[in-house]
Amino acid sequence: MTRVSSNIEHPRAWIHSQFAVANIASAILVSSNPTNLVLAGAFDIKFIHYTANMIVPVIVTAIVLFPFLLYIVFASESLIPLSIEMHELSEEARNKRPVNPNIPHARKDLEEEEDDAVNSGQAKLLSLEEIMNPFVDKGGAAFGATIMAVTLITILALNAASQSSGEHPVFWVTLPAAFVMFCWDVAFGWIHRKETRQIARKGRQELEKAREQRALEEDAKDEAVAQELQHDKEAYEFEMLPGASRERNLHNNNRSSEGNDSSAIMDDEIEVAESSSKDNSNPSPSSSSTPEFKKGDSPQEQTDSSLSGEKDVEQFSSHELPLGRSHGRRTLVSLIVDIYRWSQETFPTATAVIAHLPVALVPFAFSMFVLVQALVTKGWVPVFAHGWDHWVNKTGTVGAIGGMGFLSVVLCNFAGTNIGATILLSRVIQAWQEIHRLDGTPISDRTFWSTVYSMALGVNYGAFSTAFSASLAGLLWRDILTRKHIHVRRLEFARENTPIIAIAMTIGCVVLLGEVYIVRDTKPYDS
Repeated sequence: MTRVSSNIEHPRAWIHSQFAVANIASAILVSSNPTNLVLAGAFDIKFIHYTANMIVPVIVTAIVLFPFLLYIVFASESLIPLSIEMHELSEEARNKRPVNPNIPHARKDLEEEEDDAVNSGQAKLLSLEEIMNPFVDKGGAAFGATIMAVTLITILALNAASQSSGEHPVFWVTLPAAFVMFCWDVAFGWIHRKETRQIARKGRQELEKAREQRALEEDAKDEAVAQELQHDKEAYEFEMLPGASRERNLHNNNRSSEGNDSSAIMDDEIEVAESSSKDNSNPSPSSSSTPEFKKGDSPQEQTDSSLSGEKDVEQFSSHELPLGRSHGRRTLVSLIVDIYRWSQETFPTATAVIAHLPVALVPFAFSMFVLVQALVTKGWVPVFAHGWDHWVNKTGTVGAIGGMGFLSVVLCNFAGTNIGATILLSRVIQAWQEIHRLDGTPISDRTFWSTVYSMALGVNYGAFSTAFSASLAGLLWRDILTRKHIHVRRLEFARENTPIIAIAMTIGCVVLLGEVYIVRDTKPYDS
């Protein structure tokens, strides 16, 4: 939206507000992010119970945070104007048929412009076309929304009924739903394969032509610069000659030009004509391979030389284009590239989904479990648990909510994203439970659940704290903005988010405190 509006000077207010609100809303459902899944699994929290305890603090946080952002953090009218003035697309752009952006080279002209460091006016216009005249697959969107709604309702229903029928793995529901949606995308791509392949082929050809034209223009500029430098050098050398020598050279040149016979004059005219034709011809990367006709060559030799030069030009152009297929020996890498290009052209949506799967999350989460288990084995987690126990004994339920909220936000920035912080703090709370079980002094139900749900608030809200690495969502958010030519620096990220996280955590913890005092009592927690 900030790119299609004409009176928003900087997207800072919109991108930071969007990131904060998205992470606040993710605290409501267990299925919203991996941290909630880890937390619910560690303390055997049913999905419906988790949502029931988190929805009130989250909604109140969002309601109170809105005026705070609007009138305090981003109060400038240049960031959030009273009314948004939109750019207008031309009639031709509005009538242009939108193309699926997942098809390779479908945005051919914009791809060329985005390679430049400066976002030119042409690239901005093409970006506006993509935003204001987007590709919309209404059938696929409706089908996907239906699958998503049915999946969430089924998960909540099974989780609520699991108390009497036993626990059911969540992937029993999510895996079939994902497979059905994937089959839909594959079938849709196969049905429209001819159209998508034609779009990709046409875009690739036009992109090759554009790059070739750019190469020709750059070579022409280089040739002009070289000629200018040579001319300046000759003028400088002539000026450096002594006056007598300069006049003598001019006199000798005049005498020799007057004494030349007709054949010499003809030869000079031929050489001048040849040099003039070279200067006026369109320069190309193959200019060095173009044959030069010498005096005395027969017409047949000149014709053969010209044909060989044209072949050299064609060979050079075919080898220079980076998008053309390689004519050399096929390798495993080139085979994989061809298969991937074929899948992009045949199944554009399904291929884009597979390419964006968070595969890096699997080894990362596995490594964090290993590191936390190492802390447990070496005895550090029990040490942290004893420290937490002393803090709660001194401060009670209020201290449990405030302390765990503060620790969870801080550890998101230093414990390897909020996933690492959730794993570590969950083990500390479990060790804290074990301490009281061995001592025979139970934890009150109010204090225990206030600690758990305060951690849930902190690990979700902590994603928009002071570092991109506080969450995987933050790293992905930064990469997406970079691809859209919006660059957010680390210092700016911390400066803008510090007041937002402070007010959000304060509101959330205060509401949670009131909630646990209303719905929880001081009876011992039954694990």
